[in-house]
Amino acid sequence: MTDNMGTLLNLPMMIDGKSVTSAQTIAVINPATEQVIGHVPDCTRAQLDEAVAAARKAFPAWRATPYAERQQVLHEISRVLAENAEELADILMTEQGKPRADALGEIHAASWWIVQVAQQELPVEVTDEMPGQRSITRHVPLGVVGAITPWNFPVVLGIWKIGPALLTGNTMVLKPSPFTPLSTLRLGELLQPILPSGVLNLVTGGDALGPWMTEHPGIDKISFTGSTATGRRVMASAAGNLKRLTLELGGNDAAIVLDDADVEAIAEPLFWAAFKNSGQICVATKRMYVHDSIYDDVAKALTRIAAEVQMGNGADPASRLGPIQNRVQFERVKSLVEDAKAQGLRFLTGGEVQGPGFFVPVTIIDNPPESSRVVQEEAFGPVLPLLRYTDIDEVIARANDVDMGLGGSIWSTNHDRAMEIAARLETGTVWINAAQALTPYAAFAGHKQSGLGIEQGLSGILEFTVPQTIHHAR
Repeated sequence: MTDNMGTLLNLPMMIDGKSVTSAQTIAVINPATEQVIGHVPDCTRAQLDEAVAAARKAFPAWRATPYAERQQVLHEISRVLAENAEELADILMTEQGKPRADALGEIHAASWWIVQVAQQELPVEVTDEMPGQRSITRHVPLGVVGAITPWNFPVVLGIWKIGPALLTGNTMVLKPSPFTPLSTLRLGELLQPILPSGVLNLVTGGDALGPWMTEHPGIDKISFTGSTATGRRVMASAAGNLKRLTLELGGNDAAIVLDDADVEAIAEPLFWAAFKNSGQICVATKRMYVHDSIYDDVAKALTRIAAEVQMGNGADPASRLGPIQNRVQFERVKSLVEDAKAQGLRFLTGGEVQGPGFFVPVTIIDNPPESSRVVQEEAFGPVLPLLRYTDIDEVIARANDVDMGLGGSIWSTNHDRAMEIAARLETGTVWINAAQALTPYAAFAGHKQSGLGIEQGLSGILEFTVPQTIHHAR
């Protein structure tokens, strides 16, 4: 890499347990400096075929591996993550842009998470025990899983897919985002000694590779995390052989701050609900509805915190927020800011985008119209509309009036009231006096166009299996 080590990091793919390069490569950019930090292979269609064939060949033996041994392999993956956390955090920080403390936190979170997945057991149910017959239902692996991960949390979201897929006896071909492939490829190198050949294959490539995977007849399931627009294309492409799908897609999450909320107590959590990872989180607060009676106090508190939080290169220990990860997303976020200016909206803070680097300052817009782009579109960046309301029924309707439903939050000192309102939100997850807290033991799913299928919990693990019922005549 070019930050601390001064050299480019050029990493291979992993196919059938071997390091594989290609004639063409893709440059990886540090979003804080816009400098090239490394190169990765641009996978050919033939190399993808090799990766799928390797996974298919490895499947029978891996499926037959006792469950306890597969659990132990997940523990070994956790160990590798923990023992190499410092190196992986340096790579992640430099390619993704997040502060190093956050990068290190992601590696440790991935190490912890996969252990929690490993501790869960697949159920075997006696579904019928009538005279003369008995039926049991068990859950068997699908085969080869194709995983496609995004650029905001490449390591932990990769583990979200690797853990349950391998635990349940599937083999995998995983493609990280071309914007953040280095940490995943380096992890693959570290895992080579502990994984049987072909069980996990890592491929990297540009825009063509994802569609090749989603339409590939040798892949039985696609697990995709990304935008809703891309999710639609994945779903259409996967129809050719009726692939199973898990799609974790976009969210335009609403926070509703009730009139009884303790502004001083919730100001910091509210700020980070919207701006952690510079807003590049699927369940970040994208719209914040604040009761008119405390709106001004909340606005002042958030503006004050924004002024205190340093944004900069993740290598600087003082930086608590980093850049937008890539130029494409940077331009999208900039266009929302420019549109808000063109509409004459009032900025409480931010709005001035300056380089070098893909930095967009924390930007809070004062009570824009509900119809404005900054409210209706998911920013996926540090841009937040702060919105007034007075009537609770009206604000619930406004919060629900979008085609996404990933997460939401309620902020109140009255637990029962907050629970009642939470039950009326059309989202897969609702937090009360918190946000973004996820657990490997609870289902995480999107409503509406925020996704298809389930991640996390036993329900999420079972997404990588298919039920098989066996009937005994007695």
